[in-house]
Amino acid sequence: MSNQVKKTDEEKLLEQNKKAAKPKFSKASKDTVISKVKSDNAVVSDVYIPRLKKMYKETISPELFKEFNYKSVMQTPKLVKIVVSMGVGEAKDDKKLLDAAVGDISIITGQCAVKTKSRKSIANFKIREGQEIGAMVTLRGAIMYEFLDRLINSALPRVKDFRGVNPNAFDGHGNYSLGIQEQIIFPEIDFDKISRIAGLNIAIVTTAKTDAEARSFLAKFGMPFRK
Repeated sequence: MSNQVKKTDEEKLLEQNKKAAKPKFSKASKDTVISKVKSDNAVVSDVYIPRLKKMYKETISPELFKEFNYKSVMQTPKLVKIVVSMGVGEAKDDKKLLDAAVGDISIITGQCAVKTKSRKSIANFKIREGQEIGAMVTLRGAIMYEFLDRLINSALPRVKDFRGVNPNAFDGHGNYSLGIQEQIIFPEIDFDKISRIAGLNIAIVTTAKTDAEARSFLAKFGMPFRK
């Protein structure tokens, strides 16, 4: 009998501990917690979306779907990446030029560039295999859309006697390459601080299957193709 009474007392003690462990909220505190959760969700949902990415979802993708009679939305071309590169052959004699190229690309794109090495030796140019002779950066996601926006609307219009970009510079698989003769067309570059004027190459990689699809795709972003 004593054991049964002792067991009952232990159960009561456990129940009291469980009740004490439960937080007691007043109506006012509950409303505060709910309002905080809602505000946190609002901050998370208010994530920055690049202008061109938003335009692609709302306008460009539906227009391409109708233009090429795709059977699925997944067939509409998309941007995969943008590769910005700069060759610095003179770096074999002066490594400071290569460091300057890395700095210029990093400033232009907003992402840290890396040095590239030669794949084979070329005796005529006095280049050895594995020698650092260039710089490049690969852009994806939001920063890719931001760079494309600045390229189309800020940099290209600053080219002297600009009449449009080559409409035939596609590789047959929906990818487009663009050569820039002077890096100073980008507003981010301070002309007084550069060591030399250099050109760079921009490769835009898409999921388009044909050049016609890729040309229409980029044109809808505002790419000024020469007519």
